[in-house]
Amino acid sequence: MSDDGDDVRDMLEEIREAVDDDADLEPTPPREAFDLWLQQLDRAESTIESYQYRVRPFLEFCDANGIETLDQLTTRTVKEFEAERRGDLQKQTLNNQFGTIRQFLEYCHDLEAVTEDVVRAINVPELTKEDRVNTEKLIAERAKPTLENLEKYRYASRDHVLFLLLWRTTARIGTLHSLDLKDVYVDEEDRERLRVELAEGGHSPDAVEQILEEAELPFIFPRNRADQGTNLKNRDDGERVINIADHVAEIVQDYIEVNRYEVTDDEGRHPLFTTRKGSGRLARSTMRNWIYILTQPCEFGGECPHDRDPETCEAREHGKGSKCPSSRSPHKIRTGSITWHRDNGWPVADLADKADTGEDLIKGVYDQPEALVRGAARRHHLDKLDDTDE
Repeated sequence: MSDDGDDVRDMLEEIREAVDDDADLEPTPPREAFDLWLQQLDRAESTIESYQYRVRPFLEFCDANGIETLDQLTTRTVKEFEAERRGDLQKQTLNNQFGTIRQFLEYCHDLEAVTEDVVRAINVPELTKEDRVNTEKLIAERAKPTLENLEKYRYASRDHVLFLLLWRTTARIGTLHSLDLKDVYVDEEDRERLRVELAEGGHSPDAVEQILEEAELPFIFPRNRADQGTNLKNRDDGERVINIADHVAEIVQDYIEVNRYEVTDDEGRHPLFTTRKGSGRLARSTMRNWIYILTQPCEFGGECPHDRDPETCEAREHGKGSKCPSSRSPHKIRTGSITWHRDNGWPVADLADKADTGEDLIKGVYDQPEALVRGAARRHHLDKLDDTDE
């Protein structure tokens, strides 16, 4: 009997502690807490933007449901938000979005703005390897005609060079956004310029010679310049030589000489991709929207596979390119490009260096092999079997 009494007392004590925890919560507006969270994060600008995008629906849910301070959140309201989002999003998107919201709520718990139960209430779906493989990449069979149309109808334009570099280099959109004119190296004069820049930048003589030894012209060399308004996702570790083919370099050079606007950005730098509006450096959001448009089947006169009229289609309106079911984001081009590199024999280690990512990610997420192509590429290994003694 005494054991039962002890159990009851323990239960009541837990309830009292939970009530006390609620009473001690600090009333904090959701958006104020979110701004504080972002300020203390040490992340690349592109990552911060993705966090803002993922948490925005939760903040809008709070606004719509009269939640003025986070202490008003309950497990029930979190579950209502979760149910609302699950009806609209794919599993991988839910994993990304709910995972980020969980991180935000954990920070709010540290601020004593929400209870631990609220943090635990949001269920982040677990992904299998198959879930993690995003099959909506831009396949080579779609990328190549787009490049051919760009070369034929918009040769050496900004959108031509942007799409070309995304496909040929596997680079992130933020990497191309950060490029300056002086990050493009096409002749020996550029190589000697690089030698001076590296030495002035504090690199050791051995490091300079190693970089120059690996740098076979032509190439681009993105740099992390966080103190000047742009940074790479992996900061200084993201700096690397990215070789480009001669014909790609020729198109880039023609763009620079003919179609690039001669402007500087707010930092006094000379961006590769320029605009006459705003800061002078073409915004990532503009780049992203161009890619959505360029990957629409109707952009170069093709038929719409969705039975839409291009004249009235919402996706053809300014800023709404992503509304087309066939359009693809820059990240989908990166995924398709990495697969294309692998299908053409690029070793995982070399490709990971080029794409500035991990080998495990190449194998598990980005590398989506086209089974027939990859199988045909392995056929030459059959000869090795016949050359061995039985």
